Amino acid sequence: MVFFFAQSLSILEMARSVSRIFSGFRCFGSLPFGNTQLKTQCPSVLFRTTSERTVVQVLPSIFSRKPRDFSLPNSSWGEEMMRLYNYYNSQSEEATEGQEDHGEQWTRLPSYNRSLKYATGGVYLSKIIQSKARLFTRNIRDPGAAFEYVVFFRQDKQRCVCVFQAGHLLEGPPGHVHGGAIATMIDTVTGTHASLLSAPVMTANLNINYRSPIPLGSTVLIESTLDKEEGKKKFILCSVTSTDGSRVHTEATALFVSISISHLLRG
Repeated sequence: MVFFFAQSLSILEMARSVSRIFSGFRCFGSLPFGNTQLKTQCPSVLFRTTSERTVVQVLPSIFSRKPRDFSLPNSSWGEEMMRLYNYYNSQSEEATEGQEDHGEQWTRLPSYNRSLKYATGGVYLSKIIQSKARLFTRNIRDPGAAFEYVVFFRQDKQRCVCVFQAGHLLEGPPGHVHGGAIATMIDTVTGTHASLLSAPVMTANLNINYRSPIPLGSTVLIESTLDKEEGKKKFILCSVTSTDGSRVHTEATALFVSISISHLLRG
């Protein structure tokens, strides 16, 4: 099962869960950060009674390094990748301000190498809860070697589109992308889409039909469309096509189920 956070998760909800993890510690001076200056500055800060204020005000001062957004262009992006990035970026709310809205405004989603960074404030919490964990699709720092992609979602959240460029480390059949790498990207895009509708979610079912291979180094479009919602269940349709739409590489259906963040943190 795959777990997805959306950007819309509030820092206060996460703070409440983190306070339970650190129950028993009465102040930051008790934490094993090894920073004596911090210990003397906040001797009266209690997790038990002021968890939200503590996480919001103190953690940013401890972890200040700005995270890398992997969804922004880098030197490995080919001409087609850049063309499509610029096209969807030009359809953003800022770029189309003052123009009539036909429901085709797109918003780029930032992408980091830790899943908690999808949530507001998660950049700090992820360093405590899973300091060594890295998002599977973002754990190779060599630009262009593996998964190069950017996800945009439509304003009404009924559709998402991903521009994906496959690197040389994703080879399966000679010269072509491994089926597992394609499945990973489908799960990533559809899961991100489902999390925008109701976060957090986990993958319950993923059915994939492979139609034609994807050449290594090529750029494809992964399109995700909401099929229906039934309570906590989100049914998503997905297709992987050539950028001009002339060839269907893969088709898939996915089911995601909404869960509570406290359920995950309890293990």
